[in-house]
Amino acid sequence: MLAKTFGCAVFGVSANLITIETHVGQGSKCYLVGLPDSTIKESIQRVESALKNNGFFFPRRKVIVNLAPADIRKEGSAYDLPIALSILEASEQVELKGLDHFAIMGELALDGTIRPIKGALPIAVEAQNRGIKKLILPKENALEAAIVDGLEVYGLSHLRETIQFIRGKLAIEPLQVDIPSLFNQSHEEFEVDFSQVQGQENVKRAFEIAAAGGHNLIMIGPPGAGKTMLAKRLPTILPPFSLAEALEVTKIHSVAGKLMGKHALLTHRPFRSPHHTISNAALVGGGSFPQPGEISLAHHGVLFLDELPEFNRNALEVMRQPLEDRKVHISRAKWSLEFPANFMLVASMNPCPCGYYNHPSKDCVCGPGQVQRYLNRISGPLLDRIDMHIEIVPVPFDKMQAKHSSETSEQLRSRVLKARKIQQERFIPFPKIHSNAMMSSTQVNTFCNLDGASQQLLSIAMNKLQLSARAFDKIRKVARTIADLAGEEEIQATHIAEAIAYRNLDRENWAG
Repeated sequence: MLAKTFGCAVFGVSANLITIETHVGQGSKCYLVGLPDSTIKESIQRVESALKNNGFFFPRRKVIVNLAPADIRKEGSAYDLPIALSILEASEQVELKGLDHFAIMGELALDGTIRPIKGALPIAVEAQNRGIKKLILPKENALEAAIVDGLEVYGLSHLRETIQFIRGKLAIEPLQVDIPSLFNQSHEEFEVDFSQVQGQENVKRAFEIAAAGGHNLIMIGPPGAGKTMLAKRLPTILPPFSLAEALEVTKIHSVAGKLMGKHALLTHRPFRSPHHTISNAALVGGGSFPQPGEISLAHHGVLFLDELPEFNRNALEVMRQPLEDRKVHISRAKWSLEFPANFMLVASMNPCPCGYYNHPSKDCVCGPGQVQRYLNRISGPLLDRIDMHIEIVPVPFDKMQAKHSSETSEQLRSRVLKARKIQQERFIPFPKIHSNAMMSSTQVNTFCNLDGASQQLLSIAMNKLQLSARAFDKIRKVARTIADLAGEEEIQATHIAEAIAYRNLDRENWAG
């Protein structure tokens, strides 16, 4: 007898519909075909044990399980549940009417418990796009899949429960998620706030500009100056997610297995802070089973690289193209895919190995040339792609003890939102551009016109600092954001001067 159901193969941040066909006939062997990997081949042992432990048996006849289309590589353990159900139907142990109306995915434990899987959201999106109305998933994954409209999602926890449900002997209601209510309730709740930061007003101003224009930023300062503390508060002043952005980011985290029943929808912009020992593949994505890297997990959010010179130089260099293209292409001999990577890079570093170069009260003990060698761990092309360089000095004790209140994240965010609204109206003809930092050179020339005084000031800076053409565009983009925050239609010389001031590492002999 032949039985059929459906599943999905996750590849990148999308999925392909897979038909699971099972035929039981004369013979004595089991064949699993359709380009399964070793994990799927091992599913026969898991399925056999799960069936026996729940009062069923694995057929001692010829069993052919086909995963179609046969030219797509299938990977992972999520096919256990649909294979087990199709075998029960094909061997006529249980009558499962309407099995081919479902998309089903889940890993089986030996006792029949259904374990969670990765990529539930793209699986749900693909099932809905292909006209399938019912989706069975592990209970831990059902919440994230339920945000897809027009799809009945059932979260189940055991093989026997699934059989009873498909047979109509167990009534289970599809999971419902009120997306607008969930989205509106929690997208402005944060555990940290800029009001908790005493002093560092110039750095807060730089963070406000970076948030308003989506600019990359690097902080240079001694240990304990507050670099990490400030970076962690940047998401609190970024514009809240749109629903489309939230769905896009949730899909990436679903593929990476970062949700697992915790959230139906990510409502805060992600903040990723990988350790400096991270590998190239972990940072940008890839691997034998392609997974999104940290730059994709930070999509529409912040990627914070603490102690930037301590990162492997090769790992940093692979970020250069994604910083420009805002996506990463991963190609291998047999496959090619694309992960989104539209993130804000925020980095921090000490000015020297001991950490106290240019410190107002402590002496640097580094030898001659040691400071420059330390800075040279970061390549010029990478620094050139960072819009703003900020030098941070420690906050004096009297300021740390001051009782006056600092501006809150809500106050800063209100100004950021006004500037972003100006940019939104400016870029209506360009639907793929959402902030000043995303402008191309052509758009910079269109929207960042300079008057005579501004051109002269920028010309002097270019010649004195020997800046590149990319830095020339970066300064104009930052100046455009400063003008937006001030509500000015034209860029003025004061805006250019402030933008130039955020190029600390371009200053001649900055490191002695």
